[in-house]
Amino acid sequence: MALATTLAMGPLTSCSDEPDTQNFYTFTGEMMSDYIRNRAQYSDFSKIVERAKLMDLLSTYGQYTCFLPSNKAVQEYLKERGLQSVDQLSDADCDTIARTHLVANMYSTFEMDQDRLITANMLGRYLATSQGVDNDSNAVVFLEGTAHILFSDTLYDEKGENPIIVHQNDSVENGIIQPVNMVIEKSNSYIADILRDNPLISIFYEGLVASGVREQILLVEDPDYHFRDHPKYYYKSHTWNEVGWAPSKRKYGFTAFVETDSVYKAKFEEYGISTANGNLRALYDLACKIYDPVYPGDVSAAGHSFENLTDSVNPLHRFMQYHIMTRYVPGTSDLTALVCKETKEAFGFDTKLINPIDWYPTLLPWTMLKIEQLTMNKDEQGNDCRGADAAYVNRHFINRRYAAPEYEFRGALVDNTVETEYNHDALNGHYFYVDDLVVFSYDVQNKVQNQRIRMDFSTIWPEVMTNDMRLKGNYTVDDPNSTPDDSNEPKNGKNYYFPEGYLDGVTINNNGKLVMRRPHCNFWSWQGDEWNLFGDYDMTFRIPPVPYSGDWQMRLGYCAIETRGVMQSYFDGVPQGIPVDMTKFLNSEAYLGDRYVIDESLGDYKKKTDEEKAEEQKTLKNLGVYRDGRSMYHFGSGGNKSYFLGNERTHRKIVYQGYIDATKPHYVRFRVASDGKQGNNNEFMFDFWEMVPKSVYGVDSDGAMEDDL
Repeated sequence: MALATTLAMGPLTSCSDEPDTQNFYTFTGEMMSDYIRNRAQYSDFSKIVERAKLMDLLSTYGQYTCFLPSNKAVQEYLKERGLQSVDQLSDADCDTIARTHLVANMYSTFEMDQDRLITANMLGRYLATSQGVDNDSNAVVFLEGTAHILFSDTLYDEKGENPIIVHQNDSVENGIIQPVNMVIEKSNSYIADILRDNPLISIFYEGLVASGVREQILLVEDPDYHFRDHPKYYYKSHTWNEVGWAPSKRKYGFTAFVETDSVYKAKFEEYGISTANGNLRALYDLACKIYDPVYPGDVSAAGHSFENLTDSVNPLHRFMQYHIMTRYVPGTSDLTALVCKETKEAFGFDTKLINPIDWYPTLLPWTMLKIEQLTMNKDEQGNDCRGADAAYVNRHFINRRYAAPEYEFRGALVDNTVETEYNHDALNGHYFYVDDLVVFSYDVQNKVQNQRIRMDFSTIWPEVMTNDMRLKGNYTVDDPNSTPDDSNEPKNGKNYYFPEGYLDGVTINNNGKLVMRRPHCNFWSWQGDEWNLFGDYDMTFRIPPVPYSGDWQMRLGYCAIETRGVMQSYFDGVPQGIPVDMTKFLNSEAYLGDRYVIDESLGDYKKKTDEEKAEEQKTLKNLGVYRDGRSMYHFGSGGNKSYFLGNERTHRKIVYQGYIDATKPHYVRFRVASDGKQGNNNEFMFDFWEMVPKSVYGVDSDGAMEDDL
């Protein structure tokens, strides 16, 4: 087991099928293919892998995990299907079974400590993991709530002779063998079907059907997208020569947050709602109480009535829509940024200052969910900001807000339980239980979400997460900056570029190329990844929704570098100020010059008085920029933090300030304004997006400033 721990490369290390010295170990043993072939007890699974044409892959140097079922386990699976032998399986069956049990990364049981395996299996699906004990009281890892990794087992050949003892975390030259007690199965049902099949959430499902929202979560994959039509794209970003791949698929996905029947019954009682006319009517009445104050103008509309539940203005329709995100999230660890092994924090968040937060649009038009990972013990004033929920540190809440002493909204806790009885993961989505109502109420709209909304661009477009591209790759390793690794499976991970039409709400004209670079811990990029535009680009994208109409400030976070170009921004078709020169640092004469304090450790910055900080912020604000947030940082291989706020390259540019109608779409346009092919083909970098209400950015009294987090 100690050896297995030494060999494990960590949850984000990508693999390569090509031999590499880093994949050779200090012992000589079998390859994974040999291990499976050479043991008669696994002959059935060996046949399955051979028919799936994957055995040759398992004979190459790489990093693999095999969840290996014995012949006994395979025979029990066949019996349940009414089959006599592996020979009766189709080739497609063998391909599905083999790929379900194989992962292109190495995992010891010590690393299976979340509610899903960090890397998808070779079928492109995530295996749910949970911790428990077997019949002998051994601590084991359960997969999909039913199968479990064997702590140890004694196997015999077909004659009942020659015993072989197998253990979990058994190492081979190119991976780890994890023996399992049964064949693992993943559901091929749609998310609507697995919701239907769970009797514990019958009220939710009844509302989903009656409101017509069930019909909105049936999409699986775009049949018109063909990635082979898009060749690799070679480019240079800063000093790195790199290659980008078009995504292999364009899948659709949905994530639902679901209250159980017991939660609804408690809420009916709390709100004084009768169930005499059935649960559906009670759910409609509950929705009216919550959504009528948010949409008062629709109360008298014909579509508001109980007889028109599928109408877009109907409270129940809105209630059900708001429970569903338009992206696939396979586990709670994916709801906020990746937790780095080196810092034990979500990527780029100093959790002593701020909780990791992400924002996601829902099926309800012009709304988002705020999802927060609870980590902090105290707020900036030293007040306890967990209260009764102190036991839920590192758990996720929906629409939580702590603003002592004015108010605290607990929000709904997301349940990370992996159930044995009911499947939560489908072909096109996933659902989580929650312990309280998930609603876009008046208080959520005007208090919880009345704050600075900061979004990494990799979370703005749902296709990035649904198609498994967010924060993927070995963030601790840089690629060679001369000749890029353009093999089909580069060992450190892929960069992607997005063809026209791939990202919803995005248009890219004039043959511009939009690239997402994989995460690097040492890049001046929040959460590690960054987005680049190249060429004579002219890109327009629909901004995420704001919670209410009013005055807002839109900001673009980026890192200035000498190799970049000049960009003109537009908001709803109107040019905004002078072009942004991405070669200008905050210590240039365009901004503060030598008055700017460069201090990535923030020591000198902290020595400034509040009045001095406020005065500098006002000066920068008048120039249309802000320093980056104090909670944002990157780190090198040693894990030492370098803070964005103290770096002259990283800052936020005001793209627009003014009134925004929260009931309409709004668009930002980035158009190249460089002279010729400036820098690296007019390289334009954008990192994160902020939407800031006037209640936050409008602080302008003497000695006051917007918080610098």
